[in-house]
Amino acid sequence: MSYTKIEHYEKEYLDQHHDSALNVAEGVADQPVVNPYFVRRKRRTFTTDEYVEGILQGNITILAQAITLVESNNPAHYAQAQEIIERCLPHSGKSVRIGITGVPGAGKSSFIEAVGNMITSLKHKLAVLAIDPSSERSGGSILGDKTRMESICHNPDIFVRPSPSAGSLGGVARKTRETIVLCEAAGFDVIFIETVGVGQSETAVHSMVDMFMMLQISGAGDELQGIKRGIMEMADGIIINKCDGNNVEKSQLAASHFRNALHLFPTPESGWEPEVLCYSGFYGIGIKEIWDMVYRYVDFVKANGYFEHRRAEQAKYWMYESINESLRNSFFQNPTIETMLHLEEQAVLNGEKTSFVAAKQLLDTYFALLH
Repeated sequence: MSYTKIEHYEKEYLDQHHDSALNVAEGVADQPVVNPYFVRRKRRTFTTDEYVEGILQGNITILAQAITLVESNNPAHYAQAQEIIERCLPHSGKSVRIGITGVPGAGKSSFIEAVGNMITSLKHKLAVLAIDPSSERSGGSILGDKTRMESICHNPDIFVRPSPSAGSLGGVARKTRETIVLCEAAGFDVIFIETVGVGQSETAVHSMVDMFMMLQISGAGDELQGIKRGIMEMADGIIINKCDGNNVEKSQLAASHFRNALHLFPTPESGWEPEVLCYSGFYGIGIKEIWDMVYRYVDFVKANGYFEHRRAEQAKYWMYESINESLRNSFFQNPTIETMLHLEEQAVLNGEKTSFVAAKQLLDTYFALLH
């Protein structure tokens, strides 16, 4: 095939310059999902003195990082976290701790949002510890309570901290007790603990709060539901939510049922007769009455000495809980036990040993290592 002079020069140019628009570029390999050139900036680590000083000054950023350190499962963080808690402990104990529970959908987050703005208007500082359930399959947690409290998240006098339950029973996170101490040291004089909301087994929160409030909705059961032991007999106040519109009569009927049920319980140790109130979070009806009930309860238990007695009993309870946790961590973090654990698991899964025999051998080995 013969070329003209112009065609010859065009072909020679294309052979030498492959970036011409006349050429089709070769495809590129699949790009990585994560940018390979991205370098994660290391978060600044604070000393214990900086953590304590920041918390006592009310620095929310340092408080949040200190709570993360306390909640960490990394053994390297344990010593520093304990030192921070010990140094903050003398500055704690000056708040009113209120536990809030109820069935999912009862309106716990909406209740906190409505009451929170009123509390700060009375010159209080509020810390909200919202516990989210963790998935049994993935171990993850959405931590989405903050999205439902939009109006209080921008309030400088309110600190909202969502935490995963991480498999902890009782509706509270494993480190909620220590988190309360840090929040009190930071100057928050009202602490709300919003629990997972799984129902009547949710009682561990009672061991760390001064007042226990339970949110209910109309149609959630009659007197028989109230007679059931567990969470109901621990409630210091029951709030019937969604008392508005066509639901007013149903809410008042539910309140009557719960009042009847409460009469069947023996008088609480505090001597306080639990109150049942109706409330509407949507219209903001009954918020003042609820907070007045909190004032009446706190004044009542402080006057008869139960407030300090309960705090002392809670401290004793958490001493034993700390012992249990320390023993558990010591057992599972032992190198010899870690090696044996996998072998014993396989033996149990293969049916070579019963779970009781395997557990006894692990414990015998652990106790022998202590001598």
